[in-house]
Formats: sequence, structure tokens, C-alpha cells
Amino acid sequence: MNNDITVTRHLVIRGLVQGVGYRWSMVQVAQRLGVHGWVRNRRDGSVEALAIGEAGAVEALVRWAQQGPDSARVDAVDAVVADDMRDGWVDSFAQRETV
Repeated sequence: MNNDITVTRHLVIRGLVQGVGYRWSMVQVAQRLGVHGWVRNRRDGSVEALAIGEAGAVEALVRWAQQGPDSARVDAVDAVVADDMRDGWVDSFAQRETV
């Protein structure tokens, strides 16, 4: 795998992932890895994220998402290749409002 390639992954995380510090923790991990994008709660109880960055860093974030913080219980993570959806782009990784 060439880790210099920029990739974009759209994630939907299901389980006990709201009200447990999941989004805050994901922001911390993403920033540490140098991944850009966003994370937000969804009204259906899941968490959604868009991760853009170096392939190895994005894959590390996806692996982290499968466990989340200690207080979370992750049942499933759907991580699919996504178009580079940089609408509202920020040069970091940020929390967004619930949709």
C-alpha cells in the first residue's frame, strides 16, 4: 500500500456511540493522525464521519472507529470509498451539528 496516496472514506458507526464522547475522541485521534474531515451525530443514533488524508492514516482512523473510546460499544462500522466531499472544508478535523 502506498501511504502517500490521499483517500476519502465515509463512515457510519452504529452501536452505543452517542453520549459517550465518541465524536470528541474521534477528533483527537484524527488530528493526531493528520486526517482532515468531520464527524457528527445522526438522529438515528449513529455517528457519521468523513475522513480525508494519507491512506495509512485514514485506515488507522477506520480501525480506531471500530472500537471507539472505552465508554462506547461499536456494533458496526460501514466505511466506504467516497468522493472527495470537501464542502465546508476546514483544514482540520471537526465536529459538525447533528443531522
